[in-house]
Amino acid sequence: MNHKQETISRDQRWYGRRHGRKLRPARQQLLDVALPPIRVSLPDGDGAIDLAALFPEKPAALWMEIGFGTGEHLAALAAQYPDIGFIGCEPFVNGVASMLAKIEEQGLTNVRVFDDDVRLLMPHMPDASLQRLYVLFSDPWPKLRHHRRRISVPENLSQFARMMADNGTFLFATDQHDFAAWSLRHMLQEPGFEWTAQCRSDWLTPPSDWQPTRYQLKARKKGLEPVFLRLRRCSRP
Repeated sequence: MNHKQETISRDQRWYGRRHGRKLRPARQQLLDVALPPIRVSLPDGDGAIDLAALFPEKPAALWMEIGFGTGEHLAALAAQYPDIGFIGCEPFVNGVASMLAKIEEQGLTNVRVFDDDVRLLMPHMPDASLQRLYVLFSDPWPKLRHHRRRISVPENLSQFARMMADNGTFLFATDQHDFAAWSLRHMLQEPGFEWTAQCRSDWLTPPSDWQPTRYQLKARKKGLEPVFLRLRRCSRP
């Protein structure tokens, strides 16, 4: 990787594996050639990322998806909102290669990729820089001893709130309802967020611009239906 090398121990990872099946030559070529120009690199030291330098033209807003999987949702949003700048974060190499293929096929120019653990990136993100944040179908780590690996632990939620602009939207989706309840308990304790649901349909209905993910479709075949938790970033004093 070209960005500054930092590591998080395997026991602390919120994701599973980094590599799947061996990539086909065309996909490996994308990683070697197409990824470097759009990769989000970590700055030296403790400084913040220069977001203005990520895109040729300043985007109207900045949205981030953490754990984009194979990129269906992220690519659909990027195509639908060409004036928005997107940062997609995904440590799974095969998923990154799939996303790069979608970027190339659709001619997307408004996507940048961080191909490592997002917790390395978050401290370098400027305050109030994101208008939307998506965390979709992350690993629920069902065993009690692994709950500390969940993406929705309090320390991550605090960073999410710091990165988000006032009145921004945080969307958390999962088909594991126990995981949703566990995550919501922590979200309600984070003072930077307000849960906006008014009735049951609010957490069972996806956004109007929703693109189902590959993992969601697989879960649906098993009879699992997702929960969509929408939170608003509270206005700062």
